[in-house]
Formats: sequence, C-alpha cells, structure tokens
Amino acid sequence: MQTNYKSILSIFSIALLLFLFSCSHDHSHNEEAHDHGGDHAAHSEEDGHDHGSENEHSDHEGEEHHEEGEIHLSKAQIKTMDIQFGDFTEIKINDFVSATGTLGLPPNAYSDVSAKSSGFIQNSKKYVEGSYVKKGAIVAYLENSEFITLQQKYLEVASEMIFLRQELQRKQALVDANAGVPKELQKVQSEVNRNNATLKGLAKQLNYLGLNVTHLSTENIAERIAIISPMSGYITSINMHNGMYVEPNTELMEIVNENHLHLELDVFEQDVAKVKEGQKISYTVPALGGEVYEGEVHVLGKEFNHENKTVRVHGHLEKERPRFLKDLFIEAKIWLNDQTVEALPEKAIVKDGASSFVYVGNPQTEADEIEFEQVMVIPGLSDKGFTSVKLVNPIPDGMQIVTQGAYYVYAQSKVGSLEHSH
Repeated sequence: MQTNYKSILSIFSIALLLFLFSCSHDHSHNEEAHDHGGDHAAHSEEDGHDHGSENEHSDHEGEEHHEEGEIHLSKAQIKTMDIQFGDFTEIKINDFVSATGTLGLPPNAYSDVSAKSSGFIQNSKKYVEGSYVKKGAIVAYLENSEFITLQQKYLEVASEMIFLRQELQRKQALVDANAGVPKELQKVQSEVNRNNATLKGLAKQLNYLGLNVTHLSTENIAERIAIISPMSGYITSINMHNGMYVEPNTELMEIVNENHLHLELDVFEQDVAKVKEGQKISYTVPALGGEVYEGEVHVLGKEFNHENKTVRVHGHLEKERPRFLKDLFIEAKIWLNDQTVEALPEKAIVKDGASSFVYVGNPQTEADEIEFEQVMVIPGLSDKGFTSVKLVNPIPDGMQIVTQGAYYVYAQSKVGSLEHSH
C-alpha cells in the first residue's frame, strides 16, 4: 500500500508541474498577443474585415470540454498505466457475523439458599459477594423453639412405641395360648400401627431440618439447625444477618456454579441463516480488557425477539475462560466456514479517509477517451489478495470495474480537481 501511495505522489507531482508550466506558457502567449494588438486592429480596419469570429472559432477548435468532477483518460494513457478492467470474483473467505450478548448460565447452575423453617438467623459466616463456598458448607444457623418441641415429641412417641410393642407381644402370646381375647390384640395392633406412622412422620420432619434421629436422646436435643450450601459456587447475593427473622420462602443467598458457563448471543435476523452449530466463536469482554477468548456455537434459539429483531444463540466456552460476572456485556464474532462471497483484488479498492470506493468505466467505447465513475463500497474481510465487497449503489449498465491501476485513476481525479481550482 505504501508503494501505491508513492506512485500516486509521483504522478500527482509530475501532473502539477506540467499544469503550472502550461499556465505559464499560456500567460506568455497572451502577453505576446497583447503586444501585437494594435497592429492587428489596424490591419483589420485597413482591410475592412472583422476576424473576431474566426479567432474565437480557432481558439476553441479541437478542445474537449469536461464537466467538473468528471475523470477522463485516453486509451493511450490507459495502456501506458496498464489499467485493467474486470468484474467480481467469487471466492471462499472465512467471513464472520457480529453479535453481542452476555456470559450466561443454565437454570440448574443457580441455587438459592433459604431456611427450611421459620426462625432467627444466628452465627452467620463472614461471607461476602464473590466468595466461593463448597457444597455442604454451613453458612449460618437457624434457631426456633419448635425444633425442641418436635424432637421432644419424637422421643415421647418412640418411648410409647416400645411399650406398645411389648404389649402387642404379650397379647399375641395369650391369644396363641387360647387365653386371650382376639379383639384386644387387634386394638393393640391398631395403636402400634398408628404410633409407628406418627414416629416415621416425625423422623422425616427432623431429617428434613437436618436433625438425625438415629442417635437422638434427651441428652442431645438441638435448639438450632444448620443452613447449608446446596451446591459449590460463587455467592452473587447475600440477604441475611444475625438476629434476622426469616420464613421458608426468604431468599438468604444466591450461589452460581460457573462450570456450565456459556455464551448467550443475540444475532440479527438477516444473519441467522448463516449461523450453524459447530461454528467457531471469538469474543471479548470489554470490561475485563481486550483479551480474545474462544467458543463454539452449540444451540440456535427457536424464538424470535420482535423488539430487537434478533435470535438467541448459545455457545460453549473453550480453553481459557474469562472471570465470571453476572450479566457482563460481551462482543463476539461467529466465524462462517468458507463462505462464498463476491470479492475484488485488494488494489481495486481505493480508500480516501473513511470512504472506500472502486472506479468503473466502459472499455468497449469507441471514443478516444474513457470516462470513469466512482462507486462507493463497503469492504469486508481480505484473504489471499482479495477483499469481499458490498456495493452501496449498483454499477451502471455497460460499466466494468477497474481491477488494476485504480490509484492511477484516483491520482487523475485529484489533478482534475486542481485544474478546476486554478
């Protein structure tokens, strides 16, 4: 590209010198004509003829007039500069689709910590948001006098159950010896069944609260239960403190497990057809710096967002992962595998500031000069000397694209602008 600009500068400098020399020559010629003006006027008066119309005709004879902004080159110049014409070439370029989104987690990666009963929070651990907690770790304790009552009732029913079973055995022995009453045996059996159901129900309640009844006795009745972490992960929110009264529906803490961290990208509807499972993704997290991470398209959403005109795409993360922050914005590129695109040689595209364009002309014209026009384009990815291109406006009929020597045409347009300025 640097060589092209040096060539343009050289051509532009030569053209400028020729133009200034031309201006100087025309000025000298005009002075000479002015010096002989009197003789010419006298001669005209003597012969009685007015040559003004003839002179005006000769001044403009053979001169071509070009509108401002037009670019013209003779066929001889085109041949000397080796300017060539052509058309688009279809090639395979690894193009991409832009997308934005967040780092997300599936529903089963979130877990709320809540109390299993009403009570008062005590001895809460000194966790803060962002702390890592392991599954089963105690995060606080819950106190409630009902826990004591529940254990007491279990022990009473268990004690009564021992007596009823002994009574059942005694009644059964009497009946077997034909000394007892079958009806009394049935009554005791019914009481045993009822107490057994009550005992099992109480045991289930205590186990749910985290109290093991296997070794429960009057000596180890607990007045509080532990609130434990249901999963390993990072704490994203804490909503509890010591002495706080809570209900079972109170969310005390939220924990996320980032082992299943994934990408949640929004792809615009015009690009959805290009996206397929298995395509590679590169993404950055602007808030965390410019490091580029890798992923892969895993699932294409089935719902269209009418408000944003997008479809959700889920991607798996690969290799190194960024630090997880919930709902953190990301920018991504979904790479399309060997997409066939319309492309032009890189040298056919001229950049002027923020604009990019190509030149078109009709090489089949019978005129001695070829007129060129600029056509704005939007360049895409480049590969193997070609660049994918999107036209802003269609190419006029009969015109072909300058595929080689575009910067010579560009230099001529600058010379033309200078001549009009002079």
